[in-house]
Amino acid sequence: MPHSFLDIAVTPSVRAAQAEMGVDHLWAEFKGKASFDRFREREEAFISTRDSFYMASVSETGWPYVQHRGGPLGFLKVIDDRTLAFADYRGNLQYISTGNLAADGRVCLFLMDYPRRARLKIYAHAEILALDADAALTESVTMPGYGAKMERIFRLSLDAFDWNCPQHITPRFTEQEVSNAVQPLRDRLAQLEAENADLRALVERLK
Repeated sequence: MPHSFLDIAVTPSVRAAQAEMGVDHLWAEFKGKASFDRFREREEAFISTRDSFYMASVSETGWPYVQHRGGPLGFLKVIDDRTLAFADYRGNLQYISTGNLAADGRVCLFLMDYPRRARLKIYAHAEILALDADAALTESVTMPGYGAKMERIFRLSLDAFDWNCPQHITPRFTEQEVSNAVQPLRDRLAQLEAENADLRALVERLK
């Protein structure tokens, strides 16, 4: 049955907190949006331009764990409108997320676009696959030229997603984004320096 992000997130204790804050009436008749249980063009375009995200899992003892995942642009792949996948690269060798997911496959992803102050939240169930389990899937998540060692594949089945409002998201920019933004200034400066050199040469000839 289709459900929304809040259908999963809002538990009895959450409803109690809403009531305590006097906002429970805002959600009393909330039915969710079935269209948010499948990725659309907007989500696919957003996901394909991320170079990192945060993934939360939970341990067998009930402790949450949030891990930063990074890679080349688009390393998180939209396989179809309800499936994501990414290569799990070798990291600090603690394997906390891997262990958590072996016991409980539920995850929550936060995908951030700081310059545009956008945030996509995703609830999903994760499955761990060996690199030789699905050759086509392995090929689809392989990023040519990226030197990190692939150890396994995480395949995520979408349960629901939601977009956050931009409030309280501070714009931040990567080194590449800053470089791209100032490149026109560099080009203009180079042009002016060339023109200045030509003018100096002309003045010298006229002396």
